[in-house]
Amino acid sequence: MGPHQGRATLGMGGSVELAGLVADFADAMGTVDRECDPACSARSERVYKPGIGPYGEAKAVEMVGVQMRIRWPDRYSDLRTGVSYPGERKTCDLALGPGPDWVVEVKMARFWGDNGKPDDTAIKDLLSPYPQDRSALTDCLKLAAAAFRGRKAILIYGFENETRSLDPAIEAFEALASRLVTLGPREGAPLGELVHPVHSGGRVFAWEVSPRG
Repeated sequence: MGPHQGRATLGMGGSVELAGLVADFADAMGTVDRECDPACSARSERVYKPGIGPYGEAKAVEMVGVQMRIRWPDRYSDLRTGVSYPGERKTCDLALGPGPDWVVEVKMARFWGDNGKPDDTAIKDLLSPYPQDRSALTDCLKLAAAAFRGRKAILIYGFENETRSLDPAIEAFEALASRLVTLGPREGAPLGELVHPVHSGGRVFAWEVSPRG
């Protein structure tokens, strides 16, 4: 368990600080990993191996959000998913607080499929410069330009093992994103040992995002 894990701190006005949000997200993801039913392909009806790793990003975030509300109702009773951007039809993955105090876009970094074969779309999901790809990089620009009143953050959760660390991908994301927006300090928390044989470990990262300059 990381130094902050499960111990979110409250900031000014009672809002959760980003380091605590990341730690709680990682802790809740570990619980979901142990307790969730195996994911099932809607297209082929194939049932995947147990664990959160095979789940798509939207469903994984939904399940983690539910777990956070259950585990820490004092901090996350008003945590919502799919909150609309002001004046737009686009939605944001997570929102916290009445303002909201935080809005968070979430991206998954998953370098292998359930069968252990490489997934070549993982880097695109993080680093593509094209808005239609909805990458973590373009989500930063979307957040920076949005008219939300509260603070904004990008969160990346990912899976890794001894053959492929998340570090080079995260460093590449920071190098590119920092040319487009202002990134706050990197916050991180480990996912620990996960039950899936391929998606068996990982980390969660997040940065506050604001317009450049």
